[in-house]
Amino acid sequence: MRAPCARCLPPPGGDLWGALGADLSRSGRGAHPLRGSANGAWDGSRSEGDAPRRLRYERAMGRGELIDTPGWIRLLAKGLVPRAERARFERMLAEERRAFERSHGYDVFGAHPDGAAVAHFVTGFLYERWFRVRSEGHEHIPAEGPVIVAANHSGTLPFDAMMIFADLLRRTDPPRLPRAIADSFVAGLPFVGLLFARAGVVGGARRNVEYLLEEGELLLLFPEGVPGISKRFADRYRLQDWRGGHVELAMKYGATIVPAALVGAEEQMPQLGRVPVSVFGAPFLPVPATPLPLPVRYHLAYGPPIRFAADPVGADDPERIEAGAAAVKAAVQGLVDDLLERRSGVFR
Repeated sequence: MRAPCARCLPPPGGDLWGALGADLSRSGRGAHPLRGSANGAWDGSRSEGDAPRRLRYERAMGRGELIDTPGWIRLLAKGLVPRAERARFERMLAEERRAFERSHGYDVFGAHPDGAAVAHFVTGFLYERWFRVRSEGHEHIPAEGPVIVAANHSGTLPFDAMMIFADLLRRTDPPRLPRAIADSFVAGLPFVGLLFARAGVVGGARRNVEYLLEEGELLLLFPEGVPGISKRFADRYRLQDWRGGHVELAMKYGATIVPAALVGAEEQMPQLGRVPVSVFGAPFLPVPATPLPLPVRYHLAYGPPIRFAADPVGADDPERIEAGAAAVKAAVQGLVDDLLERRSGVFR
């Protein structure tokens, strides 16, 4: 099995992500191995002065004693999950326990069960009270095996991604821990990058996505990328260029693609403009019309799955990839149009 991108592993000097590449194209750009390894994994080839840091790294990666969060944090995280949902949440973690146990508490990307509990709590108010998410079509999400939920992206700031993540966290049956694929700059955001990593968010370097598909994980990604979330208000609910990396990898690993559409985010925070400056690696700073997102109603739908048999040969055919991406894009646009037609208002 191919190892994940080495820059996504906790570095010898700490447990924060490295900067992760976002390109899912065939180039694999964004996955940069650490020094001293031919296959991309850190092999410990550091100076003797780095021994304490190397020991910490080895422990964190499961070569030494158990690395875990303090007891009071574990109790707090457990208490953050509402009592009515606690049994379901524990069931979900039981399904994911193997990965966490193999790496002694954290998976190879820095995710931790307590982080998932915190994410459940943090997204609760927005999901239930602010955006009041209504979702449908969960029966289309396979119970097991590699799955890619491919959704439209909108809203100036990625509240749409947070709410789809929250919905998958709460509504999949049987419960599955979603792994959201983030753009490269997310890992470098102060505090936020680490919190996202603990909750299960992963940088979009090609090898990271391949590793997760090999592990049979449930992935959430946005083929439009930044152009989708930053488009003009006049272009709302019109899908932008739809990249085909998810289709290529679905063909290569026999993954199922579930098209998903979210309506409501386009009106939450119209973008007045953007400042072309790079902050923490982001391509620009948006200038929203409102300081906070408006309490619009989110409508979310998952469509019938598009299944790809494992076909490494087809994954090398640009025409087949382009045709597959067009089919997924058409399915998502159809869901968007249907939700727009059925909703009775922006706030209802």
